[in-house]
Amino acid sequence: MAANNRSSILQAETLEQIGEFWDTHDFTDYDDSARPDVEIIFSGAVAIEAELLAALDEQAVQRGVTVETLVNLWLQQKLAEQLPTQLKAMAEIAA
Repeated sequence: MAANNRSSILQAETLEQIGEFWDTHDFTDYDDSARPDVEIIFSGAVAIEAELLAALDEQAVQRGVTVETLVNLWLQQKLAEQLPTQLKAMAEIAA
């Protein structure tokens, strides 16, 4: 480890110094639980017919958003519409 590449927590200059430090310290002493360590974004791919994608693209341009944003908004709206129906059906089954 180069002298100008120091560990951000303990300013160690060698891997041995870093190892010695962590042998006697716990990372939770330095963890900020109010701030997440990483942001995880899940995504998936769905096949869409070419004509449908072209129509989505046109609608997205008209609305000034990306196709991804438009699709997510429309899917959220459709699922919100379906949720009361699904809850009602589940209640009827349970009764």
